[in-house]
Amino acid sequence: NRHKSDHLAKIQRIGVMTTAAARLQVLAAALLFSTGGAGIKVAAFSGLQVSALRSGIAAVALLIFLRARIVWSLHVVLAALVYSATLTLFVLSTKLTTAANAIFLQATAPLYLLLLGPLLLSEHFKRRDLIYLAAIAVGMFSCFVGRPDATATAPDPVRGNLLAVLCSVVWALTLVALRYVERDHSRPGLGMSAVVLGNVFASMAAMPFALPFPVASTGEWITVVYLGVCQIGLAYVFLTAGIRHLQALEVSLLLLVEPVLNPVWTWILRGESPGTWTILGGGIILTATALRSLHDARIAPRPVAE
Repeated sequence: NRHKSDHLAKIQRIGVMTTAAARLQVLAAALLFSTGGAGIKVAAFSGLQVSALRSGIAAVALLIFLRARIVWSLHVVLAALVYSATLTLFVLSTKLTTAANAIFLQATAPLYLLLLGPLLLSEHFKRRDLIYLAAIAVGMFSCFVGRPDATATAPDPVRGNLLAVLCSVVWALTLVALRYVERDHSRPGLGMSAVVLGNVFASMAAMPFALPFPVASTGEWITVVYLGVCQIGLAYVFLTAGIRHLQALEVSLLLLVEPVLNPVWTWILRGESPGTWTILGGGIILTATALRSLHDARIAPRPVAE
């Protein structure tokens, strides 16, 4: 009995260590994702140039890191196309408006998921979601009301904000598409295949408009390489490793670190101030999302022991 107890205690310790490591991996992914705003605003490169290089490097990095074999299907290609649009729109919106507005407006994607779920995934809309939708609408309104004046790092906030909203819609479609392809448990790797192909498609679409590349400093080139290798590639390695050992709720809450830190890094590294109204709107959006995730987890049916 003592030997059995020691064995169970050892298994529990391993489980605790595994969970702790998984949390650190997801946090590391969120931290890397959050540096995108500051990196994308590298001065020497246009939005399309950043998009072409960032996604192209990311695709190569993901294939190397994960030793991935692309699993082809029509649904994977369609999901990749939608994801490629998200990648491109996020870069373009971040280039034109503040990093805070771009990431906060993209964070409204769950709003569109609620609207798209019944149509595409047969996930029913609930009355309590109206409160969440109202909070998201207030947050979006605040972000638009508090748009900053044009600056060197945010030369066209109005157009950038509109692209960010479009990005949030496409990101919602991407999440729906990835959820759909991942339902096929008989063929693992479909979601990651869509991510890799999405970066390939985004790079290919932007490349004709990106050439020729500018004469840039070594530091600026390093920044662009970092975006592909670390901010996307390594971040997805950490994320895919961590989510295997954590519940979806915990992953979603840990990933909220990204929109929180994104404006902070941009303020520190680029001197970009998001403005009071944008911070208020972003706070409302993130708080509403976190509370809804916690509420959904609390009321979710628990499995019955057999």
